[in-house]
Amino acid sequence: MKKLFTTIIFVANLQLWANAQLTALPAGGNKRALVYEQVGLTDVTIRYNRPHVNKREGKIWGQLIPVGFIDQGFGTSKAAPWRAGANENTTIEFSTDVKVEGQPLAAGRYGFSVAYDPNECTLIFSKNSTSWGSFFYNPDEDALRVKVKPVATDKSVEWLRYEFADQGPASAIVQLEWEKLVIPFKIEVDVVANQLASFRKELRSNKGFTWENWNQAAQYCAQNKVNLDEALTWANQAISPNFGGSQSFAAWKTKSIVLDSLGRKDEAADAMKKALPFANVFQVYIYANDLVNQKKTDEAFALFKMNYDKEPNNLYTTIGMASGYSAKGDYKIALGYAQKALTFATGPNVAIVNLAITDLQKGRDMNLD
Repeated sequence: MKKLFTTIIFVANLQLWANAQLTALPAGGNKRALVYEQVGLTDVTIRYNRPHVNKREGKIWGQLIPVGFIDQGFGTSKAAPWRAGANENTTIEFSTDVKVEGQPLAAGRYGFSVAYDPNECTLIFSKNSTSWGSFFYNPDEDALRVKVKPVATDKSVEWLRYEFADQGPASAIVQLEWEKLVIPFKIEVDVVANQLASFRKELRSNKGFTWENWNQAAQYCAQNKVNLDEALTWANQAISPNFGGSQSFAAWKTKSIVLDSLGRKDEAADAMKKALPFANVFQVYIYANDLVNQKKTDEAFALFKMNYDKEPNNLYTTIGMASGYSAKGDYKIALGYAQKALTFATGPNVAIVNLAITDLQKGRDMNLD
């Protein structure tokens, strides 16, 4: 019995050794490949094997890659699409929900295959991403099907590849390219929703222990006029003593902008009053210039004057006075302050101040573009 038991163990080990193959090139020389891009904040990852034309020009599409769904003579599928590559299943993974050709698709990894047609290809995103090839394709596992038109090209691509093209802040075109054909499909993401979701997640981590990050999240919402109620909560966290922003001009200013966007004008003005004592001369200068651009000339001038009285021998306070008088239309007095500012200017600021001086000498408002 002991001898029999030993023999069984030996045979079992032989089977394990037989299944543990050495690393070698993929079958047929089809290269394994991975392409990754971010679309907005969304990670898009495509894993595939790259077949090559290998002197089969004109025999790829419609021959090597058949039209439509076929019985490949192996596996359980009697109507299988092309695996959109070679060897293992081609997969595509999205870290967030997306739209493909305008159709919603949840975050996750999908088996990707194509039913080729010279007029209109069917792209299939399957919930089964682990099968080998499309021999076991089951349409019941489809998460999404979309149709796209293939595009003929003059330049031949020897090794099949996936490329990201026409990329924008919230979209990209993924292109399957092989021989003289491109099969493109558009991916779109909801950048704002993904950004807000990222903020909410990160602010619950160690990143939520500094006022700057609460302020960044609130500021994003204020700039994009979105999620303002939650942005106010974030702004209040930023200015709380717990996170260190209670004496930060930037944090109080963000709260003011959020309140203003919510239509709470008086509260916004009160927040800015609380912000100003914590501002340095540059921050006051920038804020006052914002008021000039909003045609709030008197408010801007009062801040320029307060800044100048505090530090009269400073580039930003003197050029601020020039901006304030220029906004009032008193170009002669503005010119005097601009010339004084030139004595404090260095580097690229010299050219900027000289432009202001030129405008004022010609009787033009230096605040205009």
